[in-house]
Amino acid sequence: MEMIDHAGARSSVQIHRDLYQGTEEWMAARCGMLTASEMGLILTPTFKAAKNEKERAHLYELLAQRITGYVEPRYVSDDMLRGQDDEVEALALYARHYAPTEAAGFITNDKWGFTIGYSPDALVGSDGLVEVKSRRQKFQIETFVVHVAEGTIPADFVIQVQTGLLVTERAWCDLVSYSGGLPMAVIRTYPDPAVQDAIISAAGDFEKRLSEALTRYRQAVAKSRSIQTERRIEEIIL
Repeated sequence: MEMIDHAGARSSVQIHRDLYQGTEEWMAARCGMLTASEMGLILTPTFKAAKNEKERAHLYELLAQRITGYVEPRYVSDDMLRGQDDEVEALALYARHYAPTEAAGFITNDKWGFTIGYSPDALVGSDGLVEVKSRRQKFQIETFVVHVAEGTIPADFVIQVQTGLLVTERAWCDLVSYSGGLPMAVIRTYPDPAVQDAIISAAGDFEKRLSEALTRYRQAVAKSRSIQTERRIEEIIL
């Protein structure tokens, strides 16, 4: 775990190089934490704090994780499995044609009084990030027609990428859009202070409500006649 900045002073940025994405250790490190990949659940596409069912569901999901220390398993779709293979190929092509990359399983930053996490697809030197997206071919064509020419990234990825830049305090991120059989797009983007301010504001408000909900939960349990249960985790062998 790395916690030293360029000047040799202690940094709020913690790089967990020994974690591998998808492992139990990686899941444990993220347990109950706001992360870049899910920041879009608490912030709208217009960068306003979300007040909807998805935001409330995420609040209770993270609250449950903080109470139990357990992350419930999620369904892995065919698109997600394809994305894992595409990421490996995209990073290999990026390293071969653009710049060497370095893996880092998880990065956190707690400089705001609460912690936000980010799992980068790769680091580049001391200043850059790589975020890979596996795309269906229709979206890859749209990326070239609409975004490559303008040097912008698709709106669906702005909040995640800006959160990644915020957490890591890095200077730029290359969004790599990959679709097998089509050209690979690489679009560089930089920190956007306005978007990052909106992320910090929404995250701070979310953390405050999480804390309040945790207090109410503990009070409700204390005065209720509830009985503690044990979790059963069944392993299915295919």
